[in-house]
Amino acid sequence: MIRAAMLSLAALAVATAASAQTAPNWSLAIHGGAGVIERANLSPQQDAAYRAALTRALEAGAAVLRDGGAALDAVQAAIQVMEDDPLFNAGRGAVFTAEGRNEMDAAVMDGTDLNAGSVAGLTRTRHPIAAARAVMERSSHVMLSGDGADAFSASIGLEQVDPAWFFVESRWRALERTLQQRGEPIPARPAGAPAAGEMAQIAPPLDERKYGTVGAVALDAQGRLAAGTSTGGTTGKRWGRIGDAPVIGAGTYASNADGCAVSATGTGEYFIRSTVARDICTHTRAGLDVQTAAEREIAEVGAIGGDGGVIVMGRDGAVGFAMNTSGMYRGSIGAEHPAAVAIYADEAR
Repeated sequence: MIRAAMLSLAALAVATAASAQTAPNWSLAIHGGAGVIERANLSPQQDAAYRAALTRALEAGAAVLRDGGAALDAVQAAIQVMEDDPLFNAGRGAVFTAEGRNEMDAAVMDGTDLNAGSVAGLTRTRHPIAAARAVMERSSHVMLSGDGADAFSASIGLEQVDPAWFFVESRWRALERTLQQRGEPIPARPAGAPAAGEMAQIAPPLDERKYGTVGAVALDAQGRLAAGTSTGGTTGKRWGRIGDAPVIGAGTYASNADGCAVSATGTGEYFIRSTVARDICTHTRAGLDVQTAAEREIAEVGAIGGDGGVIVMGRDGAVGFAMNTSGMYRGSIGAEHPAAVAIYADEAR
């Protein structure tokens, strides 16, 4: 009888292990930008508002993955929540150029076939990440920019808005401060923008002083990896400046073969020069875990003068976060762990 019981327990253990191996595994990680983000600079209201916003984005992506949806859909769902939230420098919270415009960039990549799409300089498309995905799936191109990118988005039915829809008072004030410091003229307030003081916000976005981007990386139950990034760029940018976010291999990359998906945030010029996202995937292909690969690449960015951070997803659902700034809005959720968010560099998640 004892032997029979032992055999039964052994059989149960085998069955449990087999069940665990076949159980759907999915994982999602997001970021909302890196920069000078310190406890002393965030009010309790701001801290709570950012954590709540990150949690909403995580839940939007997780809802897709729990139902067996695709990693690409989860990435887009999470990013669109952040694009609609004035707290983040993307979509409605995008910063202003020196000319007083919101010009937005985004990219998305499918790790299963290395298909990718990106847009730069959008001014009317509500969700830049949707436009980037449309370039990938509904055009023969990889990157579209400026008026052409908006025209393409409108032609396929993506939601268009008046440029004033993106206006956020605190972002406008940040532009004024930046231009004053540079001794440059302040442009006229955008047409259709609300009167000064009309957009009172309970928790205005923190001025991170340089950086701002949102992004997501995901693994779905079918083992597919995907990455996406969306940004308003840098305050006071000129001459059609484009950063790393829409540059495939710099700010965004995903490859199932390499076992990695990456979204970056920081000083885009350095991330472009370092081909950050692609290099991280090269490291994971060579056998490094996602955390080590992320930390190694951020150290290399720092060595040439760049600041910022990355989120990385592995083929096993492991998540890596790395930054050389005092903070990065970030979070993760998965089939085996609940939503967890963090802001400051010394937090565990």
